[in-house]
Amino acid sequence: MFETEFTPLASLAGGIMIGLAATLLMALHGRIMGLTGIINGVLPPLSPDWAMRAAFLAGAILVPGVAALFMQGIVENPVAFASPAALPVLVIGGLIVGLGVKIGSGCTSGHGICGIARLSPRSIVATGVFMVVTAATVYLTRHVF
Repeated sequence: MFETEFTPLASLAGGIMIGLAATLLMALHGRIMGLTGIINGVLPPLSPDWAMRAAFLAGAILVPGVAALFMQGIVENPVAFASPAALPVLVIGGLIVGLGVKIGSGCTSGHGICGIARLSPRSIVATGVFMVVTAATVYLTRHVF
């Protein structure tokens, strides 16, 4: 049986920060905060705004580590990650997600956060598909396989 921690305050804080980041990126740069689109701009061929994209990605990678430094002694394990899945399963899962991102023309951050906020029908449908497939995957991996 898998345990899930219920962390409503941390989840709310994270959601607020993601929403603020998406709003600021749109307001200040006119860009949608879809991480796969941002990543594509820092891979060859480079996008004209590759430096802004690289800075955004650096922040997304570095901020959890900085937060962990400030939270030492306050929270037992501030940036914990554990997975019951073996590394090959994680790699295969990542490749499947990448394929889905390509087929869906975007990821959950672009469609789910920014697309739904803009009332994009395509994003609303894509996010619904993401959620149904996610729920089915969790059910199958935890209860069938």
